[in-house]
Amino acid sequence: MAFSYTNSKDRTYILHARTTTLKNGRQQTIYFFGKEEKEGALDAVPEGYMVSESKNGLPVLKKAA
Repeated sequence: MAFSYTNSKDRTYILHARTTTLKNGRQQTIYFFGKEEKEGALDAVPEGYMVSESKNGLPVLKKAA
């Protein structure tokens, strides 16, 4: 089951990840939240990250301190 986050406005978002190739050829994993579960949905928050909410209610991943 995919990791979901319900924000202060009672909207639910699903955590996803996608690996992209940068211009210099390096691989980087991009984490993002979507309203629907699609390919790349994650079961849990990656280790070393935590979910935070922006001023407008959108969830974002931040590195844990």
